[in-house]
Amino acid sequence: MATTRSALTIWNGSLLEGSGQVTLDSSGVGSFPVSWPARSEEPGGMTSPEEMIAAAHSSCFAMALSNALAKAGSTPAQLETKAEVDFQPGVGITEIRLHVKGDVPGLDAQGFEAAAEDAKENCPVSQALKAVAITLSVEMA
Repeated sequence: MATTRSALTIWNGSLLEGSGQVTLDSSGVGSFPVSWPARSEEPGGMTSPEEMIAAAHSSCFAMALSNALAKAGSTPAQLETKAEVDFQPGVGITEIRLHVKGDVPGLDAQGFEAAAEDAKENCPVSQALKAVAITLSVEMA
């Protein structure tokens, strides 16, 4: 069964001087301010589309890796995943870097790295973002 998630953004004013609020409708966890300066310069307490993509990618990757490890008989004690999304005004999203540190009892570094590479290639968010270069760094806890 397919699921649908939604968010709503209300924007006021021009791109450079305006601002908006993005609301996570499906979860109801909140509304977050957005602006062009927060996206293209310093966050200043606001979020950006790229930060939301980073959140989606890090959580999707962690789920995919956890599932792959468990299916292979190596349930992780903990995975710490960070995604960094680069945005260049006038160009767009230019790179995504995934960093994962894993505590996986009974699994060696080579096995962990192979599982992480597979998760990077096959998690649904990675699949959706194929137009952007995605790199991965792996560390065992």
